[in-house]
Amino acid sequence: MTPLLALATLAAAAPGLFFDDFSQPDLAALQAAGWTVRSERGHPGVPGGAWGPGTVQVGGGTLKLVARTDGTPEGTAQAQLCQQRKFFRGTYAARVRFSDHPREGAAGDPVIQTFYAVAPLRFDFDPEFSEVDFEYLPHGGWGSGKTRLYGISWQTVRIEPWLAYNAAHEAFGSFDGWHVLAVQVAADHTVHFADGQEIARAGGRNVPVSPMAISFNHWFSPTGLLAPGTAPRVYVEEVDWVMHVADQLLTPARVQAKVDEWRQQGTTHLDTMAPATLPGGCNF
Repeated sequence: MTPLLALATLAAAAPGLFFDDFSQPDLAALQAAGWTVRSERGHPGVPGGAWGPGTVQVGGGTLKLVARTDGTPEGTAQAQLCQQRKFFRGTYAARVRFSDHPREGAAGDPVIQTFYAVAPLRFDFDPEFSEVDFEYLPHGGWGSGKTRLYGISWQTVRIEPWLAYNAAHEAFGSFDGWHVLAVQVAADHTVHFADGQEIARAGGRNVPVSPMAISFNHWFSPTGLLAPGTAPRVYVEEVDWVMHVADQLLTPARVQAKVDEWRQQGTTHLDTMAPATLPGGCNF
């Protein structure tokens, strides 16, 4: 697509749309598109572990989130990427490649691979906290060794000591490979889909109540033991594309049709969302 055609397509696009296929050539271009790469230490993940550097990568048409460890906190680095806090009700979707096996080293670490949207937790049991997420645990964690994909819709939480209020569904078994994940967020319910199949539904107070930031992170469970040994292990989560359509609950088929339409038009990044007006951050 030529620059003039790209501008014309953007001008004609309806408000409340977001799409990125991560074709940026480098991190500077990624950040120019509104993304923030996390560098701040802290929750979640291994206490004492780093977030970055070099754990978020673009090139070749995919986003890569790299988590690595040598079995020690000081030898652990995790990855997180966040958009601005300007997404609320509507449909969120991404095509994500989960990995059961590390690119380097032996498998076994309690790694967690995610796609989610979140608002900041300002204090314990913040009533404005909002989050919907997919979390994949290929080697277990959080007190269980089972391989599973979570679909979670949150009410609120206290980090320390941990106490969470949410609706969580576990889909057991391997999700190694590429998957299209989608979640519908309405005023009174949420629905999670994996590859077109509904895997979770929530309502009541377990529904977002404030604008959120689209995020991806890749980290190690703080309550699961890292695999023994000091040989480095490197895990990679990949993202092909991510999208949001505000105030519309799209079926998975309509999500894919929309992405196909944008790609046929040569659209690589589209953002007609209203600008963010609330504080966000990339540390949760």
